[in-house]
Amino acid sequence: MESLFDSAAADATPQPLAVRMRPRTLDEVIGQRHLLGPGTPLRRLVESEAPMSLFLWGPPGTGKTTLAYVVSNVTKRRFVEVSAVSAGVKDVRAAIDTAKRELGMTGRQTVLFVDEVHRFNKAQQDALLPAVENRWVTFIGATTENPFFSVISPLLSRSLLLTLESLSDDDVRVVLERAVSDERGLGGRATLDPEALEHLVRLAGGDARRSLTYLEAAALLADDITVEVVEKAVDKAAVRYDRQGDQHYDVISAFIKSMRGSDADAALHYLARMIEAGEDPRFIARRIVIFASEDVGMADPTCLQTAVAAAQAVQLIGLPEGQINLAHAVIHCALAPKSNAVVKAIGAAIGDVRRGLIGQVPGHLRDAHYPGAAKLGHGDGYKYPHDFEHGLVRQDYAPEQVRGKRYYEPTKHGGEGVLAERWARIRDFLRGS
Repeated sequence: MESLFDSAAADATPQPLAVRMRPRTLDEVIGQRHLLGPGTPLRRLVESEAPMSLFLWGPPGTGKTTLAYVVSNVTKRRFVEVSAVSAGVKDVRAAIDTAKRELGMTGRQTVLFVDEVHRFNKAQQDALLPAVENRWVTFIGATTENPFFSVISPLLSRSLLLTLESLSDDDVRVVLERAVSDERGLGGRATLDPEALEHLVRLAGGDARRSLTYLEAAALLADDITVEVVEKAVDKAAVRYDRQGDQHYDVISAFIKSMRGSDADAALHYLARMIEAGEDPRFIARRIVIFASEDVGMADPTCLQTAVAAAQAVQLIGLPEGQINLAHAVIHCALAPKSNAVVKAIGAAIGDVRRGLIGQVPGHLRDAHYPGAAKLGHGDGYKYPHDFEHGLVRQDYAPEQVRGKRYYEPTKHGGEGVLAERWARIRDFLRGS
């Protein structure tokens, strides 16, 4: 299956703006600076005659197809695109056979680009192995999922893995401004209001293709593209939200306070506002993780597990699906019993340390494993708790300067109520009350 870039039939149909604006050289590529510098594998591939196999892993709209096309365009290699959504083993083998014939008859190499390669099953991936191993093609596979989980080891071990990052707001802004002025794009025939530009940047969420699709839709409605035109074109209201300004701090503050106040509905509203405004989901996830210990703590220890799992899920899959994981964690945090005993406990302990209440570690608790420690009395008299009933034995654990200090004062809320009773009994026993 030849790519539309090499097909004469493509001229008969107007190409989408995102396709027309695809870079032709590596220097035109926006973002991914860590992959495009001198001496990087991608640069070497472009500058070298030798075939190479690559996996490009990153979120949608970060330029995976673009990079594959640029490699083909700059090196004058045939570009053949196979979609893992619709192609089978027969299609893969046919593309490889054609590439082999082309290489043997003309010496021209082929870039075989497989989009969404993670959708290929094992048999389909196995079919790629001979072409990769014998270098009949320059294989480039694009995936939005972790290839260590979705790609067979033999194929992965024979390829370079390059990780693409979401475009920054500045990157997306450059993409849009270039599309407005470039002859391949709107050619200056439309104007883009600064507020409309920022709205498109927020809507893009680091996805260049999405930003150009929205711009094209707006340009079909009016030559003077305003916020109102963009809202009408994409059916999304503009959320006034400056990630560096007051709105950022006001909304995140209201978000935290709504969870603290156990109002799940209000917390979800502020979560939605941040997501729709293009806030970094990793920032939101970090705040939820902090909240789980700061405001829930031991009243529901599983809350931190949920928050951390949501943060990891967002890192793994990104948006839009990651918004479900964030909402899951927000609801758990909002409805969980609340306790700030953990944050108060560590705050009090750190406060004492900063005031100089440190003291010597009791001799019986010191490390006694290295030669000569016994002569110093280290570990002498230490009582091993597992040798005693209930795993408890009375001995001094804290330095003398803070002996008797009470840092963790659990509440009666949720699961912490059970811990409060247990901790009171343990504390009384250890301190001889």
